[in-house]
Amino acid sequence: MAPHSQAKPQRLAASWQTLASGYQTPEWFRDAKLGFWAHWGPQCIPEFGDWYARSMYMQGDKAYDHHVKTYGHPAQFGFMEFLRNWKIDAWDPDHLVGLYKKAGAKYFVAMAGHHDNFDMFNSKYQDWNITKVGPKRDTMAGWAKAARDHGLRFGLSNHLSHAWHWGQTAYGYDPEGAAHGLRYDAYRLKKEDGKGLWWEGLDPQELYTGRQGDMTPPDGLDTIKAMNAYHDAHSGQWLETVPPQDPYFVKKWLARTKDMVDTYKPDLLYFDDYALPLEQAGLDATAYFYNRSLDWHGKLDVVVNGKKLDDLQRRAIVEDVERGFSDHLRPLPWQTDTCIGNWHYDRPLYERDGYKSALQVIQRLCDVVSKNGNLLLNIPVRADGSIDEKEEKIVGGVGSWLSVNGDAIFATRPWDIYGEGPFKPVEGMMNEGDAKPFTHEDIRFTTKAGVLYAISQAWPDSGFVVLTCMAAGQSQRKGWIERVELLGHGQALDFELGLGGLTVKLPDSRPSFTPVLKIMGTGLTA
Repeated sequence: MAPHSQAKPQRLAASWQTLASGYQTPEWFRDAKLGFWAHWGPQCIPEFGDWYARSMYMQGDKAYDHHVKTYGHPAQFGFMEFLRNWKIDAWDPDHLVGLYKKAGAKYFVAMAGHHDNFDMFNSKYQDWNITKVGPKRDTMAGWAKAARDHGLRFGLSNHLSHAWHWGQTAYGYDPEGAAHGLRYDAYRLKKEDGKGLWWEGLDPQELYTGRQGDMTPPDGLDTIKAMNAYHDAHSGQWLETVPPQDPYFVKKWLARTKDMVDTYKPDLLYFDDYALPLEQAGLDATAYFYNRSLDWHGKLDVVVNGKKLDDLQRRAIVEDVERGFSDHLRPLPWQTDTCIGNWHYDRPLYERDGYKSALQVIQRLCDVVSKNGNLLLNIPVRADGSIDEKEEKIVGGVGSWLSVNGDAIFATRPWDIYGEGPFKPVEGMMNEGDAKPFTHEDIRFTTKAGVLYAISQAWPDSGFVVLTCMAAGQSQRKGWIERVELLGHGQALDFELGLGGLTVKLPDSRPSFTPVLKIMGTGLTA
């Protein structure tokens, strides 16, 4: 009798409805809770923070002032010149990923390309890539190997879709001063201009994306205010649409995205976009990635991240909330991404001790996990491939806390409520800087294997943790509490379940910088 043939998984079409009907977030992502991210590219070379390749072409911006003072005028020393002598002699992916693994990371994400349009991988469709210019090494292969050698899931972040409008400042000019009206390098340089130079054979327009209609500033703007207003109104919008005069950009973007998927076989693909990039092309890329997962694994075992999703879209991909909060426990898995500083390495921020502390990172992690989410944490990498000693200390601090309290984080699921306390975040992205600090009254809950974990976001001076959600008459007052422990301490703690809730007396010792209670009994998490 012939054996039964196993049915092949059905291929997914490139529509929101089809993707939503066929997708379920994989368990590995739900269990992971914490990922680390290397936001690394040529914009790290000046060590001056985010969006340098755009801002260096905007007279009056601090990045422009720094650039002129340090490197020269952008008409002579444009962004592409950074690539000429870029060295990564200090890059040790095994060491860095090992640090993140020790700190508790379950997945690692590397940036495949930012809005500067430079590919940080061995790209078949973009000659301006790290294997051909600057370091001339396949760093993405190195990151992927290190992640998998350390048992981590591996992801790529793709920010390339915005390059067509984001980079248009490079086609402008100084509206004021001695160089008034002198066009910057992108406006003037052509492929044939590179003969005999370090970039011979490369076309600068393939990096800078070419002039995009009226996004290129016209002649005659004679004040910084007027130039900035023009940029803001034209190229400064966060556009997810296709460039109306450049279908080639869209075709090339899709080819590059499929290329990175096929070459590195990631587990996660992060799009820095509202929903998906470039209209149908984003859907095509997502369907392609999902179908490749079917080829590789026989099932959908991958994650795509996008931002500002509607209800249908949240069932098709995993929502990401950049530098922001959720004000409620979400029914579907999601992710917050944030950074200990600025996304790209920022020397002035380092010098003024502007990084998040390990405590702040842990508080964000606990808040996100209690609401059914993951935290993706960026550690900015210096141009040479290293991280600084302050960053290493923060990573180590996160790891120290998780080595004691990881049972309350990894492979957990939400409780009936995410928590209690005075901290009331505002829903949405890009608002973490407006949030008030957490206090000891802010409690976050998680569950695993019938155990309820209560995480206090700070040590109470009183020595007592009080869970008011378990007050008489509250729906969370259920089951039978048999034992309460402090993670890292291990001994039974004194507790009282009174009219006002559950009161637990903490020991004098502090095994970590915030306390986590392990509450055991019957019927507590049902």
